[in-house]
Amino acid sequence: MNAFSNDRSLTAASLGETALLSRIREWLGPCAPPSPRGMGDDCAVIEPGANLLTCDSVVFARHFEVSTPPDMVGAKLLKRNLSDIAAMGGIPREAVVALFLPPETTLEWLEGFTKGLAKCALDYSVSIVGGDISQSPTLAATLTLTGRARRPLTRGTGGAGDILCVTGPLGASIKGHHLTFTPRIEQGIFLSINDAATACMDLSDGLAKDAPSLAGEHLAAVLDLDEIPPSAEALEQSDGDAAKLTKSVLCDGEDYELLFAVKADAVDALEEAWVDRFGAPFFRIGHLAPRGDGPALVDSATGKAPEGAHGYEHLR
Repeated sequence: MNAFSNDRSLTAASLGETALLSRIREWLGPCAPPSPRGMGDDCAVIEPGANLLTCDSVVFARHFEVSTPPDMVGAKLLKRNLSDIAAMGGIPREAVVALFLPPETTLEWLEGFTKGLAKCALDYSVSIVGGDISQSPTLAATLTLTGRARRPLTRGTGGAGDILCVTGPLGASIKGHHLTFTPRIEQGIFLSINDAATACMDLSDGLAKDAPSLAGEHLAAVLDLDEIPPSAEALEQSDGDAAKLTKSVLCDGEDYELLFAVKADAVDALEEAWVDRFGAPFFRIGHLAPRGDGPALVDSATGKAPEGAHGYEHLR
């Protein structure tokens, strides 16, 4: 059987990432438990209930370029995984790394990559305990990370009326933030030990795609678009064009901030405690509402889906 085809209807690209994941769940059958023990959240929650497991990758020409310093690539690999652990309110533990290397990969680049990974691991008390090396036509690396959470936070567990919040500004990550971001580990832990928080995830594919995932099947994410905080880079990139700015904060992706839901009657107290702990408030950007037959993402000003709103999806 040929693994490749020029007929797009027969390929993974005909589905896109989201539909492909659903198909893979079907193919896996009973060996794939439902979320949060299996696929569908930022991490899998492993029995006895507080252990976390996640993996993520960096691929040349997708997540980094020739000009990207190798130490920043190594750090980004780990930080992408750390952001998933943060989204579940966890503390990171051990990691294994798989390297996919073209034979012409230089030792100088590999040294820089490894030292960047090591520095980030030391910063977050992560132990690199093993891995694998394979020859490949494309330079890439995958890291699998464990963690532990007192109360693992999940997506789709909020209730109607819960307030949607983000930990920081969004948009134009490609200008540098996708390399320099700080995983919100401490913020995730703070949320996990506070019963006011009902759901959480990290923003990696863009708010327009990720917010419906947080809302779950029966609720809609209703966004107050004017309340979404834009990054300085998004403001500069939009050059005063309001529509372009809105698209940036909704669609650009790789923000690595936390999107979380909070009980409406507890959000003021949570924000007060948050400011005491972190020195600045979080940002309230909307709420969860019954979805019915409507869209999963709603502009609160119009009651309709934001025009042109979509996040990043692999294979599209």
